[in-house]
Amino acid sequence: LLLNLEEYYFEQHTANHIQNKGGQNERKIRGSLKICSKSVIFEPDAISQPIIKIPLRDCIKIGKHGENGSNRHFAKYVIVTKLSICLSQVYFIKEHNIVAPYKIERGKMEYVFELDVSGKVEDVVETLLQVSQHRAQITAILQSRLARTSFDKNRFQSVSEKLHMECKAEMVTPLVTNPGHVCITDTNLYFQPLNGYPKPVVQITLQDVRRIYKRRHGLMPLGLEVFCTEDDLCSDIYLKFYEPQDRDDLYFYIATYLEHHVAERTAESYTLQWQRGHLSNYQYLLHLNNLADRSCNDLSQYPVFPWIISDYCSAELDLSNPGTFRDLSRPVGALNKERLERLLARYQEMPEPKFMYGSHYSSPGYVLFYLVRIAPEYMLCLQNGRFDNADRMFNRFDPMFHLPLIPEFYGDDVSFLVNNLKLDLGKRQGGQMVDDVELPPWARSPEDFLQKSKDALESNYVSEHLHEWIDLIFGYKQKGSDAVGAHNVFHPLTYEGGVDLNSIEDPDEKVAMLTQILEFGQTPKQLFVTPHPRRITPKFKNFSQTYSHNAPMADSPVSPGEESFEDLTEESKTLAWNNIAKLQLHDQYKIHKEVRKSFSYVSLLIVKSDSTLKMFSKESKMLQRSISFSNMALSSCLLLPGDATVISSSWDNNIYFYSIAFARRQDTLMGHDDAVSKICWHDNRLYSASWDSTVKVWSGVPAEMTCTRRQRFDMLAELEHDVSVNTISLNAASTLLVSGTKEGTVNIWDLTTATMLHQIPCHSGTVCDAAFSPDSRHVLSTGEDGCLNVIDVQTGMLISSMTSDEPQRCFIWDGNSVLSGSQSGELLVWDLLGGKISERIQGHTGAVTCIWMNEQCSSIITGGEDRQIMFWKLQY
Repeated sequence: LLLNLEEYYFEQHTANHIQNKGGQNERKIRGSLKICSKSVIFEPDAISQPIIKIPLRDCIKIGKHGENGSNRHFAKYVIVTKLSICLSQVYFIKEHNIVAPYKIERGKMEYVFELDVSGKVEDVVETLLQVSQHRAQITAILQSRLARTSFDKNRFQSVSEKLHMECKAEMVTPLVTNPGHVCITDTNLYFQPLNGYPKPVVQITLQDVRRIYKRRHGLMPLGLEVFCTEDDLCSDIYLKFYEPQDRDDLYFYIATYLEHHVAERTAESYTLQWQRGHLSNYQYLLHLNNLADRSCNDLSQYPVFPWIISDYCSAELDLSNPGTFRDLSRPVGALNKERLERLLARYQEMPEPKFMYGSHYSSPGYVLFYLVRIAPEYMLCLQNGRFDNADRMFNRFDPMFHLPLIPEFYGDDVSFLVNNLKLDLGKRQGGQMVDDVELPPWARSPEDFLQKSKDALESNYVSEHLHEWIDLIFGYKQKGSDAVGAHNVFHPLTYEGGVDLNSIEDPDEKVAMLTQILEFGQTPKQLFVTPHPRRITPKFKNFSQTYSHNAPMADSPVSPGEESFEDLTEESKTLAWNNIAKLQLHDQYKIHKEVRKSFSYVSLLIVKSDSTLKMFSKESKMLQRSISFSNMALSSCLLLPGDATVISSSWDNNIYFYSIAFARRQDTLMGHDDAVSKICWHDNRLYSASWDSTVKVWSGVPAEMTCTRRQRFDMLAELEHDVSVNTISLNAASTLLVSGTKEGTVNIWDLTTATMLHQIPCHSGTVCDAAFSPDSRHVLSTGEDGCLNVIDVQTGMLISSMTSDEPQRCFIWDGNSVLSGSQSGELLVWDLLGGKISERIQGHTGAVTCIWMNEQCSSIITGGEDRQIMFWKLQY
């Protein structure tokens, strides 16, 4: 932390600093001399003495002092060498081990150091002259040093370890990058710093690794972060490579080797968990920051959180009042109307490339603004040995100050609010010393402040509006015309792809550009390109939404699982889905040549094979009816309310109506120009999908209500598609319809207006099946590509995608869990929230073509191409 940005620490030597050389008061201070790429640093052993930093740019002359050779007063084999540095400026740091602004001494002076080296002083002098005279070639010098060294294999934990790969890299910590060698074996990951700091070798056991993430560093794809915990904010090591291929090779090896590795998940996979309350707002934001390359090891990409509360004056904090919260749909720079008008006027007059904000909302300076009380040395490092002006410090919560926050504001550690280190942070204009952060009136302690901030973040208001902030920071309003419309445009250098550092040949220009990128801050990686869906707001139990300075703490929100989000299912249904993996075969029957579709109602089972419709009684275990409508295959069938009429669709373009009571076909609807693929019925309306690229909505009058005992249908709407429609499904209220096409597109329609809401190309082949969740908030689709995709109905965003190694032909689901029938005949139980297949159940010997569950969720029936109908029971 005593180094400048992008400065490297090469080597150190045990040495004495000789004060008053040749005088009566000559004194030797024992310590170590650090040779760095931009400075020489002497660190005394005695903490009462200050650390001395000599910038190489301020050096006038570097060379040997006096004669070389053995000194008779010292041991025979110790060579004493004196190094002389003439300079014009020197820094004194941490005198008496107190963290304080650096002291500076200016004027021409000489510093003499006596080195203990078992060699010639020329090596040290040559190194200093090389880096001081060729500062633009520091990178080349570093690479030369790395090329002349390699990982010390004696550092392996075991002699039986097998080396897999070795390459050059840097270990990244806040404001510091440390060059060295990375080595990976069949059991361990090692990093050996070139300078031996902070220890000779950093070692991580591969079996301990739980998560790994590719990172960008300096807007380039060079980083890799390794976590040995499931949910910790801080990683175990952050590595920056010199070549993207080295990074990718190391990532691939770890990811394929580890049994316990948690693969990188997409942002969308976390969205579904967050929407349904399985992730808190805080946890979801941590995941998004992680996926957007935000890391606690990189201050230019530190995790960013929203500023939630706008009321810092009241004695009570009312979380039921929308006025308590800031507008999350606006970027922080656009919250003040007058300021926004000035920015817009300047933006209109600015030449290309235009931007509204010259500084980014997240940069090392802003992060350390909040953390100065627990990380003062970082601020001194960033600001050339000075604290910020006392009046510009983080002194209190100003309701007009709306920078985004950092995770610490919603954590448990209050240290960043309290001056526990007793730092001298200066005196403000009013004469007050800067000390602890002044809390708002409604907070009775720092702990109370953090608790109420956490409660505000998890409040109903924030849950209902957090997606608006996500759109600005991680979503579709981050770039392009949507960003312009949202007044959310920052300096071009803050965006990924804003500059290609590899194309800059001049070393000075390249370092200057990288420094600007790192100090300006960087916009998070864009995670979403469509509007982010809203959260399904949970119910809260005994949650008081008003806090006062003297009021006791309110009960916290219930955790997911204590209360359901909507009263859609009875307890038995919830219990059934919780035990869906315990499905057991109860009975099975072989019906006829090929089972394509089935439907059960009480004791009646209807199946179709080729052009034949058959009715089977489960109670008597006998075939009751066999009806042939056409010389072409039937595709779908359903039983109308009243149990008197069966409707079946056919590949011959027609829809047939069969009267159970009269045992005859009573009508035919010639409604399409190609095969009818699927039909649905609700509230006297028939919905038919066809390969003629349409879905038609018919108003139907049941035969028993007509004098002719024939159905009467009038077409109400025609939903046109670009390609053949393979499947359709209605939501519970029949206000929405989802259709899946043969080219992999899922379409969501508003039936009240007969308009398409969303068109999502999410499969690479035919969509086999699609259905709404019970709450109509999501659509699940399966396809020939083996994918299960979850789509948010409100925004049309694909929020989860899971893949199997074979097509899933049909499914049932409750919004969280899925039971699907696969091409091989297996029944698969999917945990959508956990992103995994939780159970495989052997079922049919051919493809499962249909699944049906009764209303009580107590029994399930499947049909397959093996001519079998299987009855399943849930075991509790």
